[in-house]
Amino acid sequence: MTRIAVLSAGSWGTSMGAVLADAGNRVTLHARRPDLAAAINTRHENPYYLPGITLPDAMTATTDAAEATDSTEFVVVSIPAQTLRENLTRWAPLIPRDAVIVSLMKGIEIGTGMRMSEVITEVTRIPSSRVAVLSGPNLAREIAERQPAASTIACTDEAVAARLQTAAQTPYFRPYTTTDVVGCELGGAVKNVIALAVGLAAGMQLGDNSRAVLVTRGLAETARLGLALGANPLTFSGLAGVGDLMATCTSPLSRNRTFGEHLGRGLTLAQATAATSQTAEGVKSAESVLQLARDHGVEMPITEVVVSVLHGQITTSQAATQLMERAPKTEHYTA
Repeated sequence: MTRIAVLSAGSWGTSMGAVLADAGNRVTLHARRPDLAAAINTRHENPYYLPGITLPDAMTATTDAAEATDSTEFVVVSIPAQTLRENLTRWAPLIPRDAVIVSLMKGIEIGTGMRMSEVITEVTRIPSSRVAVLSGPNLAREIAERQPAASTIACTDEAVAARLQTAAQTPYFRPYTTTDVVGCELGGAVKNVIALAVGLAAGMQLGDNSRAVLVTRGLAETARLGLALGANPLTFSGLAGVGDLMATCTSPLSRNRTFGEHLGRGLTLAQATAATSQTAEGVKSAESVLQLARDHGVEMPITEVVVSVLHGQITTSQAATQLMERAPKTEHYTA
């Protein structure tokens, strides 16, 4: 039985841990709170993030990161993107020499512009061939409820991706593989920013046409940035691209869409943060995504408007006007 550590007992870490346990692995979650670890071990429930859902018996929890990672083949990391470097610096000595690190995170690091896999390789000094990324339309609660879902596993080493694919496949969760780590990570990071924009439109009570425009042109922005960074353009038409974008932009379970909707209804940034309760990665990553685009000469007007709203430089109504009054463009179907 494969031993797997999941460094997070949040909603997504717990949900993916349950998938891996259902696939026949022995899974240990690392939880910061002793009461949460106790609830998972005794009640088989995560009452804070996934109340009412029964977790597999093969999944346990501990507050000791060394215990969680001991003799593991895969170390799955699912924490807020901007905390990765600090936490991983502390965890790196505990990770077994031959383990594969799996990133569930969707963000771009502030200041460095690094993708999460790049932060992992820099901090741990392990080769990129032992870092995998899992991305797709993965709303945590639906997966924890064992509703049918699929995802993309990306790794530069196809054999590593295939091993993780086998370890994660269940009757309700179907993983695909690719070597396009760049495309998968950018798709996951940028879609959060676009979901904020769609949430803004929803909060302003704009209709489906407006939201469809944001989703479609948001996908074009993502693809342009991806092409500039060497991603495979086909990735953005798959699960880690349009699939993840659609789920995040349309579901009330989406934190980023919900956050944007709060702003669109007139809440301040602080009020929207309190109302959303869990981390909306797009809020932190939006500026990093925009800086990455500027560094590579890529035009991303939706992202630019979202950043301006988050910084209080323009109002939500001004955001819509600013996008619509841009100079006319020709639609290029290659993004």
